[in-house]
Amino acid sequence: MPTSSESACAAETEALAADLAATLRPGDVVLVAGELGAGKTTFVRGAARALGVVDPVTSPTFTLAQRYAGAVPVAHLDLYRLVDLDEEDRASVEAELAPDAIAFVEWPAVGAPAWEGRVTARVTLEHGGGDRRRVRVERP
Repeated sequence: MPTSSESACAAETEALAADLAATLRPGDVVLVAGELGAGKTTFVRGAARALGVVDPVTSPTFTLAQRYAGAVPVAHLDLYRLVDLDEEDRASVEAELAPDAIAFVEWPAVGAPAWEGRVTARVTLEHGGGDRRRVRVERP
């Protein structure tokens, strides 16, 4: 059953992500969708902080992926610039989906086959006006 919440600021979006992070285990994949500026990276930052990451969490749009050390390794992928996964990109994505890490994938539509069967949650963020965001979490 999907859950929907609203946040009034980045800190509240991060807190919603922390709640989800508390339920995740190594090997889990979380897909994070929403239009530009909807708060996807803010959501991932909140989850990463809850998982013990202390390094700055930024969008890896041009590097495709970033791995962070925490209580559990966190892989943050951003597929925005890709039209599809060629062989090289697929190998990079699959390398980040390691069984010892929790992976968050922004703009996931392009890479669906890479994580088939491993998705633990699908998160959708929408602008709600001003700093407000609607956050929907669906657990398969």
